[in-house]
Amino acid sequence: MTSLKDVKVGQSCTISKLTGEGAIKRRIMDMGLTKGTEVLVHKVAPLGDPIELTVRGYELTLRKDEAQCIEVTDVVQA
Repeated sequence: MTSLKDVKVGQSCTISKLTGEGAIKRRIMDMGLTKGTEVLVHKVAPLGDPIELTVRGYELTLRKDEAQCIEVTDVVQA
C-alpha cells in the first residue's frame, strides 16, 4: 500500500486508512485527514521534510513520519 510520504509533488490522492496509533492518529484526524479525504501535494522541502498539502481547501504541513502513517489510493497527476 502507498503512503502519503511516497506521493510526489503535483499529485493528488485519496486517504484510505490511518495506521498511526494513539495521540498521533488523533492528531492526524484533528487536522482533517480522515478516510475518503482528497489530498494534493504542493511542495516538499529540499531535504524531504516537511511536506505541504492542500486538504479541504486549506494548506497543511506534515512531517514525513506523520505522512508515513497515512495510506492512500487513487494517486493521479493533478
